[in-house]
Amino acid sequence: MELLERGDALADLDALLADTAGGGRIAVVSGEAGAGKSSLATAFAAAAGSRAWVLWGACDPLLTPRALGPLHDIARQVGGALRERMAAGERGAIFDALLDALDGPRQRRRPVVVMEDLHWADEATLDLVAFLGRRLALCRVLLVLTYRDDEVGPDHQLRSVLAGLPRALVRRLPLPSLSAAAVGELARRAGRSSSSVYAVTGGNPLLVTEVLAAADSGVPATVRDLVLSRLAALSPEAREAAGFVSVVPSQAEPALLASRGAGVEECLAGGVLGATADGVAFRHELLRRAVEEALSPVRRAALHADVLALLAGRPGVDPARLVHHAHHAGDAPAVLRWAPVAAVRAAGVGANKQAVAHYELALRHAAGASAAERAALLEAYATVGYLAGLIVEALQARRQALSLRELAGDTVRVGENLRWLSRLNWWRGHTAQARVAGERAVEVLESIPPGPQLAMAYSNLSQLHMLAGEGTAIEWGERAIDLARHFGDLDTELHARVNVGSTRMEHDFERGGVELERVHAMAAAAGFSDHATRSLANKACQAVEWCDFEVAAEVLERVLDFAEARDLDGYLQHLLGYRAAMLLARGDWAGARADAEAALSGPARPGPCRGTAQVALGRLRSRCGEAGAAEILHEAAEPAYEANELQFVGQVAVGLAEHYWIAGDPVRAAAEARRGYALALRAGHPWFAGQLAYWQWRAGEPAALPEWIGKPHRLLIEGDWRGAAAEWADRGCDYARAEALSCGDEEAVGEALRIVDGLGAVGTARRLRAELRDRGAKVPRGPRPSTVADPTGLTARQREVLTLLAEGLSNADIAARLTLSGKTVDHHVSAVLGKLGVPSRGQAAAAAHRLGLLTPR
Repeated sequence: MELLERGDALADLDALLADTAGGGRIAVVSGEAGAGKSSLATAFAAAAGSRAWVLWGACDPLLTPRALGPLHDIARQVGGALRERMAAGERGAIFDALLDALDGPRQRRRPVVVMEDLHWADEATLDLVAFLGRRLALCRVLLVLTYRDDEVGPDHQLRSVLAGLPRALVRRLPLPSLSAAAVGELARRAGRSSSSVYAVTGGNPLLVTEVLAAADSGVPATVRDLVLSRLAALSPEAREAAGFVSVVPSQAEPALLASRGAGVEECLAGGVLGATADGVAFRHELLRRAVEEALSPVRRAALHADVLALLAGRPGVDPARLVHHAHHAGDAPAVLRWAPVAAVRAAGVGANKQAVAHYELALRHAAGASAAERAALLEAYATVGYLAGLIVEALQARRQALSLRELAGDTVRVGENLRWLSRLNWWRGHTAQARVAGERAVEVLESIPPGPQLAMAYSNLSQLHMLAGEGTAIEWGERAIDLARHFGDLDTELHARVNVGSTRMEHDFERGGVELERVHAMAAAAGFSDHATRSLANKACQAVEWCDFEVAAEVLERVLDFAEARDLDGYLQHLLGYRAAMLLARGDWAGARADAEAALSGPARPGPCRGTAQVALGRLRSRCGEAGAAEILHEAAEPAYEANELQFVGQVAVGLAEHYWIAGDPVRAAAEARRGYALALRAGHPWFAGQLAYWQWRAGEPAALPEWIGKPHRLLIEGDWRGAAAEWADRGCDYARAEALSCGDEEAVGEALRIVDGLGAVGTARRLRAELRDRGAKVPRGPRPSTVADPTGLTARQREVLTLLAEGLSNADIAARLTLSGKTVDHHVSAVLGKLGVPSRGQAAAAAHRLGLLTPR
């Protein structure tokens, strides 16, 4: 049937295909089930003809989706190295092979990659979409993504993935229902009454098509009635074939249909089924489900058993399909056989949530398994649950596995489970329980001849001591290194060396930093990406905490690039939180806000590890006088104080103390600072101790002051506000410089106000002016109301960037002119476009001229 009211969407797709001459583009096609997303993509592919090399992949509505389901479809079309890599199952090699194929000799026809039904996508497929989005600059590809917007809730992972795609390259194409006029035109051509058709279908293209194709002139009330009325006109053999195909999601391949050939042919002739490239299928998932749900439970289970028997005897069948049919057939032994196989395959390509689902299903069918088999399933489930961020569930599984291993007297497995309980409890924020479990793991494993498990238990204790800021981490780490080397266990050796280097950095910043760089190089060369990333991440985060922002900026840029290239999203969120803290300190508040919000955009996880981003965003809101500051800071505080480690407590205490001082509550500010101060003193951390001593002093309740606190804070508390301001100026920290100046004479306070006004720190400026009034001093006038009420909301720095952008400078040129990093300028440009509500640099320049936003130069 002709596509009506889709001409604009087709034109947009054609324009995007043409735009790929300058780099990759993304079309995101959304709409309800039956809106015509697949029909639009098919019509576009037909219109593109020889200009495009179209590769199709679709997600399946299986019980648990196939890992990289769409890529399996694409690999069959591409063949060659991609298909070989898919068989091998190594995720990095698979993704690289896809890029190579898209950039290969066939690129004289522009590649178009269509991924359909992403609302059903597995975790690895969503990672693939993010991977391609980050690399579109490298290949001239049009990526067409379709999904049902009515099946993607606010917490669906697809939303985060789509939000993270490069905005300048994305065109969103929502497909609305057909208008009454369009339905009327289609009904007129079919010789039918338009009013009844539109009333029942609501303009849904699929339903309109099916109603108008029905032989009966009446209008069925439901899709089920419509499909069953068609089936009623077929022979029993054809109805049986349709029922069989209905229990096979996506499509039924020829090998499944050998005994049902005549019935299938009748279904094809009658329009109930349609031919696909590799078999037959219903023309839409809604139609398939209507037929499947009309089957009796007994008949449905029997058909699933038939499909399982046919698939199980064929090589190369994805085990996720076998699990789906085994479950619906009620075949517990088959589920127990195939679900772990499917889980291993899913985990191997990073689809950890799907692996979790497979192990959960296996455990539900494991009543007849041995204790050792159940323990092994629980341990495997816990491992992928940890990787999927399901910390609470992983903890429960490890505890159950530990009980089973203790009953069996399996000392090695008992020790391993205790070590895992230690790690999981730390992630949960239960640091005391983590220490107890870690020490028990060492005790248990030391009771038998030493092995690699004991080396890892030592390294785990080293890590716990390091995270708590205790020098004993070095002793435990060196024990782990010696034992790991004895057994040739490079994995554990590198893990321990990161712990030792991080601890040394607390006491000798230069030496520890050099050691972490050495571990990074070793780990990267050996292919241990996690250790390579953790070594640089620890160096960068400590540099932020120690206010060495030159080192922090350089290392953060390197480690973010390293982690992004390997799709280590857990590290990316953690590192973005620390970069937000650094950018906040250095006055790039647009960049800080963007990083903090990006770090917090994923699903919330238990424990304190989101705290850095939360505190950065909370402090920014406090300074700018925005709502929601106290809420996000207290949200960070609860898990931080439960964990009772300085890396969490220190930043929360500083953030809350600053917030309450800005709010005009010095008593509460001093109380919040005191909560973290004793821990900072015990850890001997000069910068956390310095910040918390400063806030107690600023709130009028000075604390006993050790000599070793951070120099700018010591100078300021001792009365040398000029020296403190100079120290912060050397570190590139304008806001902290303004804090120091605000403790000086009237002229210095005036300079402080000019700085905070320029930064847009409305809350801080209000507090400083209140202090001046309390002193009886002259209060400098704030920004003009017209500036404060500027509807664009641009900061002074953003207006500088806009002025240079309007002069035609590239981001790199702007970075050089303003002495900023390229990534910082990227943040500013994105913020400028967003605040002006324009999609391009040219339109931003035009808006700047029209609104008089250009800064005189």
